Amino acid sequence: MPSVTVTVVGGGIAGAMVALYLQRRRVQVTLIDRWQPGHARAASTDYNRVIRAISGRDEFYTRWARDARVRWLELMAETGQNLMYECGALILATEGRCHWEDATSGTFDKVGVPYHRFTPEDMRANFPQFRADEVSYALFEPEAGLLMAHRCVITTIDLFRKEGGIVKRGTVRTDAGERPLLDGRLIEADVIIIATGAWMAEMFPHTIRPISTIMGINVLYTSTPDGSDAFDMENMPCWIDHGQGSFGLPSSEGSGVKAAVVIPNTPIDINNDERLIERQSLNRTRSYIRHRLPGLVGQRVVDSKFSQVILTPDTHFIVDWHPVHENVLLAGGCSGHLFKHGPMFGDFVAGVAMRDYGTADRFKIAGRRRLSPKESPSGR
Repeated sequence: MPSVTVTVVGGGIAGAMVALYLQRRRVQVTLIDRWQPGHARAASTDYNRVIRAISGRDEFYTRWARDARVRWLELMAETGQNLMYECGALILATEGRCHWEDATSGTFDKVGVPYHRFTPEDMRANFPQFRADEVSYALFEPEAGLLMAHRCVITTIDLFRKEGGIVKRGTVRTDAGERPLLDGRLIEADVIIIATGAWMAEMFPHTIRPISTIMGINVLYTSTPDGSDAFDMENMPCWIDHGQGSFGLPSSEGSGVKAAVVIPNTPIDINNDERLIERQSLNRTRSYIRHRLPGLVGQRVVDSKFSQVILTPDTHFIVDWHPVHENVLLAGGCSGHLFKHGPMFGDFVAGVAMRDYGTADRFKIAGRRRLSPKESPSGR
């Protein structure tokens, strides 16, 4: 459909992938962002992100993650860029709070995801970096790993440009009726796709804000010990530790070990707050490291990131047409687990935008409800 014009607003991983997959459908696409691609305010910034298939009993996201892994590998081959490292992911199941982890084994068996179930003794033997206190068991997914986040975004936008896409700098806001305006003027395009992450709630106060929460995420990078490669990605996996409200990644390309302790509902003013780590998070992360990663005790923090996520009540993404403006498609609601799905999300949204198919029920704006950790695909 070469006569169709599409404007994609937001140049993070969601918008970049949507733009690329639309461009590959030979659609005329313009991608607009307020800042330079890969800018530090974006939720898609930072050095790296986890890619893993674990989604509890949710087969949909499990399959998407597996398919996304293949597409990331294909993008690596196409571009010659190191976008992904398969260092594996270790999921720690805490006694009495294992609903999400308990459901995963059955889903992995059904979908065909390779994994190992470790006892605490197995965990200590295979990955001695971790203390196994209060861990009932661990699931190890060897084909999981990490994505080099900033590089993934920049590489995707470069591909989009090379294939004829247009990237523009501009500020898109909405009027009182939630119509998108570029620098104060209505956007003229057959389809307008809004992929602005946390800013989507601000832009659509009637449609998106009621089903979203903005949460700040504090991340610390800790130096690895002198002369030791034990905490490098060649010897250590990514990990998720829901019992401690934490996740992390090994040192990749000299980054240091990334650890985050998620403090629920950490407030952030996405327009005015400076992206600086909070003292509360610094103290809690150091306490977590003492508890789970004793070999890093005494090592210095070498970097930090403070970003944001937009959470929906059920942690499902949003891919749905605006209830009033029939050419405005809303795409996002990352809930902290969209990045790894980037290629699948982009391709799916492109198909919805071209009316090749409707959206999935789980992605619709209406009918959202809070899920228990047992039901939630993210385990929250």
